[in-house]
Amino acid sequence: MTAVEVENLSMSYKAPVRKGGLRAAFGSLVRREYKTVQALDEVSFTIAPGEVAGFIGPNGAGKTTTMKILSGILHPTSGAVQVLGTVPWQRRSAFLKRIAFVRGSQPVGGSQELTVMDSLEYQRLLYDVPRTTFRRTLADLEALLELEPLLERQLRALSLGERMRVGLAMALIYHPEVLFLDEPTIGLDVTAASQIREFVQEYVEQTGATVLLTSHYMADVASLCPRLILIDKGKVQYDGPLAELSARLSPYKLIRISTQGDPSSFGEVVDKADGRWVLRVPRDEVAGTTGRLLQALEVVDLAVEEPPLEKVIDQAYREGLR
Repeated sequence: MTAVEVENLSMSYKAPVRKGGLRAAFGSLVRREYKTVQALDEVSFTIAPGEVAGFIGPNGAGKTTTMKILSGILHPTSGAVQVLGTVPWQRRSAFLKRIAFVRGSQPVGGSQELTVMDSLEYQRLLYDVPRTTFRRTLADLEALLELEPLLERQLRALSLGERMRVGLAMALIYHPEVLFLDEPTIGLDVTAASQIREFVQEYVEQTGATVLLTSHYMADVASLCPRLILIDKGKVQYDGPLAELSARLSPYKLIRISTQGDPSSFGEVVDKADGRWVLRVPRDEVAGTTGRLLQALEVVDLAVEEPPLEKVIDQAYREGLR
């Protein structure tokens, strides 16, 4: 059984054509012209139960549109989708109690005058969570998300990082089996973003939840997602292990070495400072190069790394996949 199954998913819509100039603006009031926008073009993928997959792409690639279809907010133009064996846009009550869609740009909805505790209680009633289960789950979430100091505060008084933590708690209070996380760390500082990543990782380990995550921050993807689905212009460009994408796009690896000697003849120097060097070396020469470095120099420390994920993904966006 698959948790998420997407087959030939397409989504198009009509958008007004905006022309420059005052005359054109007035003309559009009388006779509006439209163009067809292809947001998704025969997208297909499956996600197994308990799997965490990153779903990335440039702005306008179709990520959020896909998330909205999978969570039942939008109805696609064509294609087949099953989430936990259900067609999402049928919006059946039993299905909605098994999934959660959390948007980093709007993590907490509802009245902003309510306290965090009131909002969680509202979720309990909305999703028919037994009170004993609610108390037990809330205790777990308090520990994982450090919620206790926030419970009596109004939603409008929360910082962005606090709102994200509360938004996750509201989504998880009814124990959904599938999480759709759309930019969960957007706008957060380094510490808050790290806390959210750690929480998601721990929650998945404890519950076996299935996660599809979108993010422009590669730290989210690298720390949480063994598998990557890359979408651009509404089409899936890559679907596979994160490590394989790096190997496919970059013919080099980085060797970080600490030494008082000069290793510049062993590879292209990318950076150096205070006896610490970074060399760029062809992948098929890494083993031989490290051996020669250890023989020729007094090495304090040596590590072999993949190139930064941000650069690999940026290359995929700009140049496409070879």
